[in-house]
Amino acid sequence: MSMKELLESLKSNGYKITEQRKSIIQVLTSYNNKFISVETLFNESKKIYSKTNMSTVYRNLEILENLNLIHKILTKEGISLYQLISTTTHHHHIICKRCGKTEVIDFCPISSFEKLSKNKNFTLTDHKFELYGYCFNCENLKDS
Repeated sequence: MSMKELLESLKSNGYKITEQRKSIIQVLTSYNNKFISVETLFNESKKIYSKTNMSTVYRNLEILENLNLIHKILTKEGISLYQLISTTTHHHHIICKRCGKTEVIDFCPISSFEKLSKNKNFTLTDHKFELYGYCFNCENLKDS
């Protein structure tokens, strides 16, 4: 999604377009194919608009998530990472553990898990599926 599309989506949902909000959106769009931490988003947003504060970053991430404009994942260390949604179809991700580069996986393995859950008398209502590893560039850095 472009910055213009995001701002229009926010506006059409009744949100004001403030300088802080614009700086946050600008950073998210510049990290288009990568997940980004709240700290990185905050620091980069402050470079664009110095009056950006952490509570505004958190509020805007919540708004964007509620509007289904961003993905949120939780790392095994408990860190929340965010990325703009680039496609509206159901998909999953491969994520580089070093640089955060993200690729979309169009395949969904949920049908195997649905059968397993039915055998356990459990009804699945939602899921997230992320694979972690190293992209080509970061894998080569490990050998250096």
